[in-house]
Amino acid sequence: MSYLTPDALFLSFQTALEGRYSLDRELGRGGMGVVYLARELQLDRLVAIKLLPPDLATRPALRERFVREAQLAARLSHPHIIPIHAVHDIDGFVCFVMAYVDGETLTQRVNARGPLSASDGTRLLREVAWALSHAHGQGLVHRDVKPDNILIEQGTGRALVADFGIAAATNEHSAASIAGTPEFMSPEQAKGGAADVRSDIYSLGVTAFFALSGQLPFSGASSAEVVAQHMHEPARPLASVATSVPRRLAQLVDQCLAKDPERRPVSAQQFADALALGVEQRRELPAALRAFVKRSGRFDGAGTVLGLLGGLGGSIAVAAQAGPSAGVAFMLAAYSTMPPVYAVIAARRLLALGFAHADLDSAFQAERDSSREERSIGALGLRRLAERSLAAIAKVSGSTTAVLVAIATTGEATHVGTVGPLALATGAVAVACTMGYLGSMQLRRDVDLEFWQSVWTGPVGAWAFSIARKLRWNAPAPRAMTHRATELSLSLAAEQLFESLPKPSRDSLGDLPSLMQRLQREATLLRARLEALQDGMHHAAVAGSVESAQQHAALTDEHAAAQLRLRDAVSAMENIRLGLLRLHAGAISVQALTTQLELAAEMSANVDRLIEAHDDVNDVLRFPRALELTPV
Repeated sequence: MSYLTPDALFLSFQTALEGRYSLDRELGRGGMGVVYLARELQLDRLVAIKLLPPDLATRPALRERFVREAQLAARLSHPHIIPIHAVHDIDGFVCFVMAYVDGETLTQRVNARGPLSASDGTRLLREVAWALSHAHGQGLVHRDVKPDNILIEQGTGRALVADFGIAAATNEHSAASIAGTPEFMSPEQAKGGAADVRSDIYSLGVTAFFALSGQLPFSGASSAEVVAQHMHEPARPLASVATSVPRRLAQLVDQCLAKDPERRPVSAQQFADALALGVEQRRELPAALRAFVKRSGRFDGAGTVLGLLGGLGGSIAVAAQAGPSAGVAFMLAAYSTMPPVYAVIAARRLLALGFAHADLDSAFQAERDSSREERSIGALGLRRLAERSLAAIAKVSGSTTAVLVAIATTGEATHVGTVGPLALATGAVAVACTMGYLGSMQLRRDVDLEFWQSVWTGPVGAWAFSIARKLRWNAPAPRAMTHRATELSLSLAAEQLFESLPKPSRDSLGDLPSLMQRLQREATLLRARLEALQDGMHHAAVAGSVESAQQHAALTDEHAAAQLRLRDAVSAMENIRLGLLRLHAGAISVQALTTQLELAAEMSANVDRLIEAHDDVNDVLRFPRALELTPV
């Protein structure tokens, strides 16, 4: 609605607000009221004003409840909650004034551009969960979490939640009333029960289902039908309609949609933590396992090609000496021996790095999740139509080829000349369509990865690891690389938190990831230095001479200094991570975190000076070369 064509409600409401707010235009209208864009005259700022429908405002009890709920919501202060500036009851008009957000609702975003990617969806859902957690901590339940109440700010992409507690305020407080929106309400709300934290989590699960798939878990011809499904029917798994969503994320959304509140996440904060854990686990897959599932676990490298050529050359040489039969037998023996030998060698290499057969399932699954997300980008509808067409043609032409071959082999000799070319033609079509089908399917899903996963996680992989373990004899098992030092864990966590910030915040914080990586490298070097100093102290103590005693004292002092610097480096990394967490939660500003970064950079410079001085110490104390360190 334009300001130039106001209706009677617009005019009468503007009259009531005269001198305080200047209404510009209507932004939206629904059962819970009308929202206007306005300018607050005294402070000269744009605001959004939500007006309780006039027919509801005539009920004293309802008007009082609306004002009370709005006043409670106005106490909330969080970066992902739209702040309420004021609550008014003027000349029969009941409204509240909130900050104006230049952006779009989550519903508009999904309808215009389709479902969110897993990374964008995870970030948005975490922000909404943080907002809900803050409100729940203040004793306020939203009661109507849905995409229409989640705004995405233009420019920053920040998610903001609106209308806390207003759903219940706009319904008569009786056993027959139901607060909420049918498509997003929890089973307990649908039954007319009281809404609590778990009800908001259920609604957040429905919202997540919609955001990641573009569909709703329940739909029907009427609101009553949808409400009945929420109460009695299990929700379909998110993975059944959104195949590109990572498995852990889909399972978490499914958990939110449990009928029994006790089976849902216990809090919005737990939901946000689970989202962060899923992202971190995907990010932290050790490099050795990533290399195995992508390359070294597949028999398609240069070594395989050389092996095939060697087997062919060997069979030719044997055939020249012992006859064609011996050559064929040699080739068959060589080619049948190569795969198990390669499998044992690959398994032995992974065992040497500290991994076991049990680690492969999660590694392959993480790679499949990542691959599905990447391959979901594109015209899936056209790909699947092409796949179905190619598969149908391949089946028909293949069946025709089989029939023609049967006729040619069992019929008269005269049929061969007629049927043979036709069988070759249909066979060629079948092969071409089959290859096209596999190629199209490979664009949508990593068929090679699925094949190698079945090989390595099945009996073949178990056998290869069993043989490889026996061939290692009594070699000591190395420390598993799945263990991550504290500094690496902090660096990865901080990087993930930094990437989930809005772009303006990331720009204000500068190159924070580089600082964390520098601190991580310095901490790693300090750990190595501490081990070398410990060895030097041991050698000096064993020598027992006066000179060695002096060296032991000097080494002890340097060991204490390095230990202090390591503690400072790790502490700085932890402070940055905690600062990022507090920034996400709205507890500190970007400027406060910038101060922490400056202190961390200064501390890093001190560590660098300590590392640069270690060569002089080595020369003075005549360290063995094995104890000298090279900065990384």
